[in-house]
Amino acid sequence: MQRRAIGDTTVSAIGLGAMPLSIEHRPDESRAVATVHAALDAGVTLVDTADSYHWHAGEAGHNERLIARALARYGGDTSHVLVATKGGRGRPGDGSWTVNGDPDHLKRAAEASAKRLGVEAIGLYQLHKPDPAVPWAESVGALLDLVEAGTIRAAGISNVTTDQIRHAHAVLGDALVSVQNQYSPAVRDSEPQLRLCTALGLAFLPWSPLGGISRSSLDGPAGGPAAAGTAFHGIAAMRGVSPQRVALAWLLSRSPTVIPVPGASRPASITDSARGADLELTETELARLEPAPEPCAGPHLP
Repeated sequence: MQRRAIGDTTVSAIGLGAMPLSIEHRPDESRAVATVHAALDAGVTLVDTADSYHWHAGEAGHNERLIARALARYGGDTSHVLVATKGGRGRPGDGSWTVNGDPDHLKRAAEASAKRLGVEAIGLYQLHKPDPAVPWAESVGALLDLVEAGTIRAAGISNVTTDQIRHAHAVLGDALVSVQNQYSPAVRDSEPQLRLCTALGLAFLPWSPLGGISRSSLDGPAGGPAAAGTAFHGIAAMRGVSPQRVALAWLLSRSPTVIPVPGASRPASITDSARGADLELTETELARLEPAPEPCAGPHLP
């Protein structure tokens, strides 16, 4: 699989979004572990998790513990795998999502995540979502404190605006290595953020990258109907591959900083998604997938 950079770390061009392994309608542990192992077998070296990826009340960190167990049970070397986790959101157990960007909370959450993952320092820790009740500068400052304390090696931010990216970059400098926003064939609102990340050299990790092809568990009922008859499906039929694979190849073409993290709850799903990194779309095929903003290739800030 081709590889891309997150800060000074090189990872697979496609990661595993581990959320479906722990939230509503999650698989049993044997299938969940098999899904993680299938990702590793396919060359995936980035696993995206969060302390809030769980279903019921009182089981915060379910996904982090699951990932740690899956890596420990894998027969091969996993020292090169980057486990990126997030803090700043919660799940009361009623299906809702809360947000908490308080600096003290973020520091405690990061320390707890490190223990669950069994690491001395988290490779990439991401602020899950800005908290409107907490000044952005205070939440970002907590990330800087975590870096300086050695609790985390690098910081990321998620669900952010361009102004928030600029501010975080000014505060964190090289310690800020990634931005994770929703971006997909169906949802392209974060094009300005993608362009800014390209200009700044920040990895851009699209969440729910298969929107319009298949549905994210955050966007609707799990197993909801996928859109059909799009240009992505047409190209997939001509190529003899899945529409998901075409969507991921398209995302990779948008910018050299893009690293999609598609979710999976079955080994076959992540095995297929990983192959999207090896699919090179032609200029004609890319043109069929418009209208869309121009790919991010220039050095200019928006």
